[in-house]
Amino acid sequence: MSDDNKPDAAQGAHQHTTQFTRRQFLRNAGTSTGALLGSLALPGFAFADGQAPALVTTDRSRPLLPCGVMSGDINKDRAIIWSRSDRPARMLIEYANNDAFKNARSLEGPLALPSTDYTARIDLSGLTPGRRTYYRVRFQDVQNPSAISEAVSGSLLIPGGVTNDITFAFSGDEAGQGWGINEGFGGYRIYESMRRFNPDFFIHSGDQIYADGPIQAQVKLDDGSIWNNLVTPAKSKVAETLDDYRGNFAYNFLDANKRRFAAEVPFLVQWDDHEVRNNWYPGQQIGETEKRYQQRDLNTLARNARRAMFEYNPYRIDTNDPDRIYRMFNYGPLLEVFMLDERSYRGNNSANRQTALDKDAAFLGNAQLQWLKQSLLRSRSTWKVIASDMPISIVVPDLNPDVPKGTYEAWANADNGKPLGRELEIAEILKFIKQHHIKNVVWVTADVHYAAATYYTPEKASFTDFKPFWEFVGGPLNAGTFGSNEVDQTFGPDVKYVSVPKDMKQNRPPTELLQFFGIAKIDAKTKVMTVSIHDIDGKKLYQVGIDPEA
Repeated sequence: MSDDNKPDAAQGAHQHTTQFTRRQFLRNAGTSTGALLGSLALPGFAFADGQAPALVTTDRSRPLLPCGVMSGDINKDRAIIWSRSDRPARMLIEYANNDAFKNARSLEGPLALPSTDYTARIDLSGLTPGRRTYYRVRFQDVQNPSAISEAVSGSLLIPGGVTNDITFAFSGDEAGQGWGINEGFGGYRIYESMRRFNPDFFIHSGDQIYADGPIQAQVKLDDGSIWNNLVTPAKSKVAETLDDYRGNFAYNFLDANKRRFAAEVPFLVQWDDHEVRNNWYPGQQIGETEKRYQQRDLNTLARNARRAMFEYNPYRIDTNDPDRIYRMFNYGPLLEVFMLDERSYRGNNSANRQTALDKDAAFLGNAQLQWLKQSLLRSRSTWKVIASDMPISIVVPDLNPDVPKGTYEAWANADNGKPLGRELEIAEILKFIKQHHIKNVVWVTADVHYAAATYYTPEKASFTDFKPFWEFVGGPLNAGTFGSNEVDQTFGPDVKYVSVPKDMKQNRPPTELLQFFGIAKIDAKTKVMTVSIHDIDGKKLYQVGIDPEA
């Protein structure tokens, strides 16, 4: 987020500037510490070394934190801390730059109330980049102030400085195509694989939930074995109401791997289609062939989904534009990250062959397009990473039964020629980057349920007015895997790696281990960015080192 949109004070928090000891905090709180990060203790769960949490007895007279803790939207010296209570309660936080919590500071945060589904967040400021911050969250019962929850611990590191490497992970697509949390399989075990790389932050490229994809208790696999899902009422039907969408986001926190990861790695989150409904766009009406929906207005569904997404993620809400999802994050001389929103401002899905950049061809929309160009122009960091909801050249048809055939969902239109339709926005961005000598732009994305690495060169392109660049695709995190798509040649894509064959049988389950994430590491000395693609268990499948442009 740009500086002029950054709140000056903690969101809903009252900061106590006097420092105090750990013992004083415990005396004031009237409760025990809970475990520190080294042996993370979630309410109702206990961790054994190398194992997922096991259920233990909990005192129900005190608030619980059913989703653990989570941080995100880290930027310069700021971070959002998020959690959720199981009842009306006030959020309390203690934080320090050491895991013993010496000279810790406290914040009295907002109330967690039914109006936010008992979620709450605090915006911490004055943090030290390049140094880990440790925090503990408690909730104080509104009806019984002496009842204070056990502490749940987390930590975060804001990248920064000239001597610190930066490492981040990226992926997307979670709980899709009927593949939910299977504890016998190890749950969302890809989160544990990513955690072992110790990334500074994680870019979630969208499809955090599959609001249009109900989950059944059991799915029969091709070999006759059974995939067993955890199920909840909210995941047993398509989401329509605000509570339905809330339940979809809450579902993913039932997974121990995600809770552990979220307590250690800050999230930068964007959305794509399945946060609402497959391939949706503003103003759309669900056709009569789709019988599962009573609410057929996509604007209404999107409004419910956006609110639930903000409630269940550590977003820093822009008080001037509270619905805004696109934003930027500055990590000093090495890196800036630009998070796009390719849902809120797009025109209708169509044949995508418009000859002029107007509202019908919009994907980012004019305001976001100008913001991106000017933000890139102002950037003084070596690397500029653009997190896109969808890939640039992978062709994604809209196959919903209530849209005409030959309709496209993403940037590309499959004609391989000069830019048309939404491609006009990409052409304008790429041309702007070249004209203004903006260096070292890399794109990361997800959406298509396989991984890929693509190098774009004007020598192979129909549109040639751009500088060469890389695009990396991650995902799925825990969803069906699909065979690779057609690639549009407008911008000269040279596909260096693809994780699955084109003719693969569709919707492969996680048991086939075809779930993928990316890891990017920037060396502080050489400034080389090394990007690797990994499978569900962390095995490296592809790697490339990218030298910075001088």
